[in-house]
Amino acid sequence: MSLYTPDRLEPSDGTDVVGVDQRNGEDNGRNDGDGSQRPTVTVVVPAMNEAKNLPHVAARMPADIDEIVFVDGHSVDDTVEVAKSLWPDATVVTQSRKGKGNALACGFLASTSDIIVMIDADGSTDPAEIPLFVGALVAGADFAKGTRFAAGGGSSDITFSRKLGNKALNVIVNLKFGASFSDLCYGYNAFWRHHVPVMALPSVDATEAQWGDGFEIETLINVRVANAGLKITEVPSFEQDRIHGESNLNAVRDGLRVLRTIRSEQRVSAADVFPAPVSRG
Repeated sequence: MSLYTPDRLEPSDGTDVVGVDQRNGEDNGRNDGDGSQRPTVTVVVPAMNEAKNLPHVAARMPADIDEIVFVDGHSVDDTVEVAKSLWPDATVVTQSRKGKGNALACGFLASTSDIIVMIDADGSTDPAEIPLFVGALVAGADFAKGTRFAAGGGSSDITFSRKLGNKALNVIVNLKFGASFSDLCYGYNAFWRHHVPVMALPSVDATEAQWGDGFEIETLINVRVANAGLKITEVPSFEQDRIHGESNLNAVRDGLRVLRTIRSEQRVSAADVFPAPVSRG
């Protein structure tokens, strides 16, 4: 299974995929052997006690992913050992606090590629769909947002009540922030790494729990990306049932956290996020 198809190697609108982020003066773009450059891709996999699910996730992972960043949530089973056996070259980090939001923040910080893809470790998000997300970014998007509610998407996991709640939250966010999300609470997303500062995630160095450490993280990211005026492209995705174990998601508790996030975030203009340069003349 390959991450790239030929029509996704170069952007269609002039988006710079060479050197979208630089470290020590060197471009991150990878040479494919024919002289063309394509963006490198990191997949961030947060996991807690997912040892039984990881082999399925690894089996569906495209072969030419440049970097796996595996974030362990203080697992008490052999999750880390299984991850290392499946991805010997992966960067393995332990999150600094608790919660999915903190795990993702730790993973983003450890990532070094041009593009970051965030997936779940329980088998519900299909790594085989990653080329669709990368393709949307290479075609000009800043942020590729997974959606279960577009043609080609779907879910065998979401309940009626969760679907109804998600729809209501979509309406609130779209009205308040001028967005057009169809699936606010779905956590399968990809973006150019140089947009991470826009998300303003809680510092991983703090010792006390921070707002944004929990399942509200997807909403926090989505709202701030929309607020920043970034180009968002929705990508149809099919959500599978968790393979083994039980989800830590609590529809009522986490729905209230999402609602609190929406209420606390304020709509800003692009000028507020990207102020005009000050003349020095």
